Amino acid sequence: MSVALNRSLIYPDSDGQPMADNTKQFRWIVLIKENLELLFANDPEVFVAGDLLWYPVEGHPEIRVAPDAMVVFGRPKGDRGSYRQWEEDNITPQVVFEILSPGNRVKEMTRKLQFYERYGVEEYYIYDPDENELEGLQRKEGNLELIEDMNGWVSPQLGIKFVLTPETLEIYRPDGRKFLSSLELEQRAEQEAERAQQATQRAEQEAQRANRLAEQLRALGIDPET
Repeated sequence: MSVALNRSLIYPDSDGQPMADNTKQFRWIVLIKENLELLFANDPEVFVAGDLLWYPVEGHPEIRVAPDAMVVFGRPKGDRGSYRQWEEDNITPQVVFEILSPGNRVKEMTRKLQFYERYGVEEYYIYDPDENELEGLQRKEGNLELIEDMNGWVSPQLGIKFVLTPETLEIYRPDGRKFLSSLELEQRAEQEAERAQQATQRAEQEAQRANRLAEQLRALGIDPET
């Protein structure tokens, strides 16, 4: 294929599909993507994206997939219309996530698994929030192989821990902090601010009591400094 023809190819930024089929799926996609961004916020060479088309092969815009969330080590942060691997030092996204919905079909998920296996993904996680089921696959000897027990599993690439409770999936950062939604983070920030304000008020009250006591001692002819 000529260079001119290559330049004429179009790599769409959208596949025309919605990001999510329902609010639950959307909430989980956002939770994972946003918390991964927070986790690697201080590393300029970790790119995190959600529902971004990934084109692994130059000249073949038909070969593409949009993971619900993906992490790429070794690529700078920044806005992109799509992830064109040949423009990214040919670095494959190392970790991808898919959140299932009733609209997901076995054929589609099989196709995605084959895609991720073929193009070099190291870790692939699939969560079904309706059934509260989590599956993980890790690359071994060139193939993505099923992880036998995901409850308590720690991602070698991300360092995050997956914990399945009877009700839901919980994900923890390496420092033990739990993945939280934007609302939960806001509520926690408000609680921390309230606790800090209460601590300041207590300190001010203690200082006022100490000053009153010092004044009383001075009235009795006692130097509180001695």
